[in-house]
Amino acid sequence: MPYSFTLPNIRREAYSLWQLAWPVLVGQLATVGMAAADVAMTGHTSAAELAAVSLGASVWSIILLTVSGTMMAINTVVAHEVGAGAFERIPHTVRQALWKAAGVGLIAALLANLSTLLFDHLYLEPEVNARASMFVHIISVGLIPFAAYRALYGYSASINHTKPVMVIAILGLLLNVAINWVLVFGHFGAPKMGALGCAIATAAVVWFDLLAMLVWVRIAPAYRQTYPFTRWEWPHWPEIWSMLKLGVPIGVTYFAEVSVFGAVSLLIARFGVVTVSAHQIALNFSSLTFMVPLSFGIGMIARVGQALGEGNPQRARFASIVGLSMSVGFAVLSAVFIALFRHQIAAIYTSDPAVRELCAHLLLFAALFQLSDAAQVAASCAIRGYKVTRAPMVIQLIAFWGVALPLGCVLGLAPQWIPFAPATPMSAAGFWIGLVLGLTVAAVLLSTYLLRLSQRRALAGAEQ
Repeated sequence: MPYSFTLPNIRREAYSLWQLAWPVLVGQLATVGMAAADVAMTGHTSAAELAAVSLGASVWSIILLTVSGTMMAINTVVAHEVGAGAFERIPHTVRQALWKAAGVGLIAALLANLSTLLFDHLYLEPEVNARASMFVHIISVGLIPFAAYRALYGYSASINHTKPVMVIAILGLLLNVAINWVLVFGHFGAPKMGALGCAIATAAVVWFDLLAMLVWVRIAPAYRQTYPFTRWEWPHWPEIWSMLKLGVPIGVTYFAEVSVFGAVSLLIARFGVVTVSAHQIALNFSSLTFMVPLSFGIGMIARVGQALGEGNPQRARFASIVGLSMSVGFAVLSAVFIALFRHQIAAIYTSDPAVRELCAHLLLFAALFQLSDAAQVAASCAIRGYKVTRAPMVIQLIAFWGVALPLGCVLGLAPQWIPFAPATPMSAAGFWIGLVLGLTVAAVLLSTYLLRLSQRRALAGAEQ
C-alpha cells in the first residue's frame, strides 16, 4: 500500500522507530560510556597514560567497528525473514552467523596484535609506545566473544527485541567502571595499572556481554519461536559465504570511516601528548552524540528490511525518509549543545589547562559535522535494509580516504612538496577540517543514493 507523508503516518512511523531505537540508544551510550570512562579515569592519572589509552583505543576502535559492521549482515537477513514470515529459517541463520563470528573474531584478533607494529614508526615516547602496545595485546582477547555477541545482538534487534542490548550494556558499563576504579588507581590492594587496567576491564566486560546475552536468549519468552540452540549444526559454507558477501562491504564501510579517525589520531601523535589527549577527548564526546543517529539507523535496518520482506517497498521508502529526518533533527540539537558547552565538556574529561583549551577549540569542528555525520549513518543503514552494501562502501571509501584523510594531511602536516599546503602545519585543527568535509561528501552522496534507490523500488512495487 502507498504511504502518504501525513502527520498521523509520520507520527506512527516515528513512534515505531523510536520503540526500536531507544533501548539500542541507551545500550550504545553505555558502550561508548566505557570508552569515556577509560579516557576520563586515565586522564586523571598522567598525560602519558592517557596518550597510551588514546593510541591503543584508536587501533581497538578500528578493529572493533570493522568486526561490528561485518557481523551486521545478520540484521538485514533476519529482518527480511521476519517480514516474510519465514520464522523457521531464523535459527539456522543465527547458528551460521555464530560460526562466521568465530572466524571473523579470530582474524580480527590476529590483525589487532600485528597492528601494534605501527607504533614503532610514529615517533612515540618509549613509555607511551610500550603501554599502548600492551593495551592492544590485552584487549584483543575480547574480539572473538565480541563478534559472537554482535551476531546475537543483530538477531535480537531484527525480531524487534532490543531491550536486552540496553540492560546488558548498562550492566557492562557498571562493571567496567568498577574494574577500572580498582585497577587504574590501584584500590583494594591491586597494583596501580593505569592504561593496562582499562584494557583488562574492557576485555572482561566483552566476555560478560556475550554470556549475559546467551542467558537472556535462553530464558526470555520473546526468543522461543526462533530459539537457535535447539540442536548442533556444523558450518554451512554457502550460507556463511552469502552473509560474508553482504557483511564484508559493511565492515569495509565501517573501516573506511573509523580507520580515518584512527589514522588521524596516530598522525597527530607527533604533535605531543597535549594534542593527542585533546583530540581524543573531542573525538570521544563526538562518539557519544553519534550513538543517537546510529541507534536510529539500526532501527531503520529492521523497519526497512521487514517492510521489504513482506513485499511493501512503499512502506520501506516511507520508513527510510522518516528515519533520516529524525536523525538530522537530532543532529541540529547536538551541534548547538556542543558549540555552547564546549568548555564545560572539556573540563569533565581532564584537569590539564592546556588540554582543556585545545579540546574546546576542536569541539567546534565536532559541532560542525554533527549534521553530515547523522545523515550519512542513517542513510547508509537504510540502504543496508535493502540488502545493498557495495555502493555505500564505495561512497565511504571515496569520502574518507579520497577526501577527508588527504585533505587533513595537507592542512595538518603542511608537506612542503604540495604547492597549496599552508605555510605552517595546522596540527589537529587541519585534520578536523578534513573530517568535516569528508563527512559532508558522504552525507550528500549516501542520502542521494538512498532517495533514488527507495523511489525506484517503490515505483517497481507499484507497477506489480
